[in-house]
Order: sequence, then C-alpha cells, then structure tokens
Amino acid sequence: MDGTISLGIWDSNDKLVRVLHREAKIDNFAIEENSLSTSWDGKNDTGEDMAPGKYRARGYLVAKLKIEDVGKGTASPPTATDHIPVKLVLNPLVADTRSTMEIAIAFDATGSFLKTTDGLPLATISDSPNLTRVVAEKNGEKVADVWQDDGTNTEHLRISNIDKMMAFDCGFFQLK
Repeated sequence: MDGTISLGIWDSNDKLVRVLHREAKIDNFAIEENSLSTSWDGKNDTGEDMAPGKYRARGYLVAKLKIEDVGKGTASPPTATDHIPVKLVLNPLVADTRSTMEIAIAFDATGSFLKTTDGLPLATISDSPNLTRVVAEKNGEKVADVWQDDGTNTEHLRISNIDKMMAFDCGFFQLK
C-alpha cells in the first residue's frame, strides 16, 4: 500500500509526547532489512528533554486520500461530529482482525486534517487558513463528508479512501 507515514511517541500514560513524522514519505526513513528505521532525540514536541522511563512508538500508513469540493454554503447536518469510526486495513505482520478506530477531524493555523483521537496528525484535508470549526459525517465505509467554516463561509468536502489506513506498533523502549 502506497501512502504517507505518521509516527509518534507516547509516554507510559498513553499521552502523545512527540510527533516524529507527519505525512512522511518512505524515503524519510532508513530502509533496513524487513523494516524502516528512524530515531528519536528523547525530546517532546516543545523541545524539552523527556524524563527517563518507558515509551512506545506507534504509527499509521495512510494511502492517498481523494478530496473533492462538494460546494460552499451548505450547512453541516446536526449529526456531524468531530470524530468518525474507520475500519483499518489489516496489518499483515499482526495476527489480528481488521480493527476499527475513531479518527478525529481537526484544524490549526495551516488548515484542516485527520488525526488520531489522541492527537497524531494523519492526513491533510485542506490548507484553508483561519478556520473556526470543522466537523465530519461518515458517508459509507470509505467516505466521509467534512464541513469547515472560517466564520464567513462554510465549505463542504468529500474525502474518499478513508478506509485505506493501516496501524503499526513499533513497541516499547526505555529512555535512560
């Protein structure tokens, strides 16, 4: 599956402390036999050294999303929310069933994006600045409708291929 990789570090309380890679291409990693490799400097997202302890690295491979503009001025339905359930692609390295996870719709100064509910950014939706509100509604297994508002205009977007995400766990490690 082609796509981008988002990878984060979580502390022992399962709090995201560092986004190592956001929508990175595979060539941002060292390619080793049967694996990709990266490093962490032991700092959090604000550049502070993390305390010694147990941490976990987890990530997601996200296939290319199809994003289409459905129109401006359409109000979001009352059932729209800031998160939606998505069935993930089965990770062939894990003897598991196809899991479902909640993904969140979020925005910052640079635009809107999909993220895990615990904060790891997964995929950019748009680069519209000055957003004040973003909500979504599931539209079948593979599609979500997103409404984003900048206080003046509401934009309705349709995102396809949201089911083309695969989770992977890099395991626990000890920071000394």
